[in-house]
Amino acid sequence: MEMILQTLPQVLVDGLTLGAVYAVVAIGYTMVYGILEFINFAHGEIFMTGAFVGTAALLTMNSAGWLTGLPAGLAYFLILATAMLSTGLLGIGIERVAYRPLRRAPKLISLISAIGVSFLLQDIVRFIADIRTGNFIVTGISLYGENLKLGASFVWSGFDDAFLKTNTIIVVAVAVVLMVGLDFFVNRTKWGTAMRAVAQDRETASLMSINVNKVIALTFFIGSALGGGTGVLFAQQYGTIDPYIGFILGMKAFTAAVLGGIGNIRGAMFGGLFIGVLEMFSSANLSVITGGALGGEYKDVVAFLILIAVLIFKPEGLFGKAVKEKV
Repeated sequence: MEMILQTLPQVLVDGLTLGAVYAVVAIGYTMVYGILEFINFAHGEIFMTGAFVGTAALLTMNSAGWLTGLPAGLAYFLILATAMLSTGLLGIGIERVAYRPLRRAPKLISLISAIGVSFLLQDIVRFIADIRTGNFIVTGISLYGENLKLGASFVWSGFDDAFLKTNTIIVVAVAVVLMVGLDFFVNRTKWGTAMRAVAQDRETASLMSINVNKVIALTFFIGSALGGGTGVLFAQQYGTIDPYIGFILGMKAFTAAVLGGIGNIRGAMFGGLFIGVLEMFSSANLSVITGGALGGEYKDVVAFLILIAVLIFKPEGLFGKAVKEKV
């Protein structure tokens, strides 16, 4: 118990950082499900694509010598904007080519299409990375890699001090801005009202002069842009990326969306933060709790056990509402 309390400040710092990433990616899942009622399993790969686009833009700027005279904050903004715009347009393209023709098909067909897009993006990014660098694992440049010390021991002597990178603050701050901005957009703007109307009843919304196709395209643009931007935050925080980072992270973000209530944006935010903190807590303390029987490498099991439990006992999620199947 004493060891668990000692590491708690560091667990919270790392968990909230990772949870913020999960939360923003989970929003992309829950937005698409709220309107189309299917899971876009290619969303994790859109996140991965954003990480590569942002890293490629940063490496290009560095090789051209632009980083030396450019403020780090402006460089960060540029790669973030580039990745968000690129993945937003990619999301629109995926919806137009892979999902819209199957909109009236059985849900299983759309799901298979999403899985196919997922593998296609993985292989395309791996192919391009192999050609450009000779290796599909890419190490980027950290714009804010300085370490900061949090004097948690001053709060209570039983705590160890926590350490975080300057970039950690940026990750959490940007994630919060994205989540709050999206919440405002969905609940306080005309387009947000249209999105909620289409999510509630697509046919009725179309009869009320709402362009359903534009609303769905906008939903994919926003969800994909958020995913791509989060990929940049992830690459800056953890340094190394590969074409397969989107799979497991996407599954955990999906778990977060289900936990909060699939289709509920605020629930997805909570679910992401909860899963992130729980994962870091498991990684740091699972060996202590189980007496060495299980190590930190089993942290992923905890997240998916939660998914199974939620699907069994509360399939609508913590903040979702049980609805009857439309006929």
